[in-house]
Amino acid sequence: MPIIVFGVSHKTAPIDVREKVALDAEQLKAALDGARQAIGAREALILSTCNRTEFYLSADEHPQGQLADWLVQFKSLDPKLVDGHFYTLEGPQAIRHTLRVACGLDSMVLGEPQILGQLKQAYQASESGGSIGKTLSKLMQYAFTVAKKVRTETAIGQTPVSVAYAAVRLARQIHGDLSTKTALLIGAGDTISLVANHLRSQHIGRMIIANRTLSRSEELARELGGIAIALTDIAQHLWEADILVSSTASPLPIIQRKAVAAAVRKRRFEPMFLVDLAVPRDIEPGVAELDDVYLYTVDDLNNVITENMELRQLAAAQAEEIVTLHAQNFMDWLHSLDGNAMIVAYRRQAEATRDELLTKAQRQLAAGEDPAHVLRALANTLVNKLVHHPTTKIREATIEGRSELVLAARELLNIRDPDTDA
Repeated sequence: MPIIVFGVSHKTAPIDVREKVALDAEQLKAALDGARQAIGAREALILSTCNRTEFYLSADEHPQGQLADWLVQFKSLDPKLVDGHFYTLEGPQAIRHTLRVACGLDSMVLGEPQILGQLKQAYQASESGGSIGKTLSKLMQYAFTVAKKVRTETAIGQTPVSVAYAAVRLARQIHGDLSTKTALLIGAGDTISLVANHLRSQHIGRMIIANRTLSRSEELARELGGIAIALTDIAQHLWEADILVSSTASPLPIIQRKAVAAAVRKRRFEPMFLVDLAVPRDIEPGVAELDDVYLYTVDDLNNVITENMELRQLAAAQAEEIVTLHAQNFMDWLHSLDGNAMIVAYRRQAEATRDELLTKAQRQLAAGEDPAHVLRALANTLVNKLVHHPTTKIREATIEGRSELVLAARELLNIRDPDTDA
């Protein structure tokens, strides 16, 4: 059963495309069902992050273009907007891509660890939604194992290179010493936690943490020594923020241009450094037009991440070798499934023939026919039915000069060469 990966990523689409394609938690169940129906897939999993929205599917076939057409309709997109940005991978390419994604080898920041947790969450969501089965489940578990192997056997994660690291590095370039500065962090997921830890290592003076769920803000604030506020209270504290980093799953911008303009005036035009790590974006793009405001998106940070990459590149080469080996191992497993299915089907076919002829023979015996005659007829008919199709195909292959098929048949049927065997 072919494995298919379809979607967009930071490599094929800018942020203004990715944010329109991105799927939030409320859309996920409908999207899983819709994608499966679009191509008749048996299994589906969706990974939607700031850098990619990808569909992982297991299907008997893939009608080209149907997934793209369905997604355009599902998200009410302008076809011209996404034209040329989608990609589709199948079979070995899809498997290798999945393993590379899990290992952080396809990420904007090479080797970043957050993607593995995001892929695990996507797997759990598909499992809860009943859209994942044996094939994709096996692939995901395999990807998680390979990612762990890459982490333990290479140095790909031993240097601080991430969008969180880059954001804090930029903050230092703009503000210098951070010990007197205040950071407002919006969100409470892994990315914000990583940003908070980097800020703490740079001795940030004060952290304010806002999240839709206040209890989660309070939990992170206790852990990191910050102050927790509700999302609805951001406007009251915005002016305090020398640094603002936002990473939520909100479908609409949380930070409006008007609010930032008011905050800048209240700050007497002291610079504000804003980083929007969310897709769709949390901060209105127009904020970048304001004086004394420095706004960066995840795409902007890609141009900032330069340090510690040499070591990661060396480790990535080792990781690619691990991925190549294990991608082939998974393909071997898939092929074994095909073989098992063929064996089961062949046995059922033979057993059906047996049962048909046995029933006929039993009727003949019950009617009083000669048992010896019935048994001979049964044996001859069974042999003829079982060998008819193979012998016909071998004869055709011989006439057509398809020697490879003849040799394969000799091996499968365990036929000795009459010219060499006594």
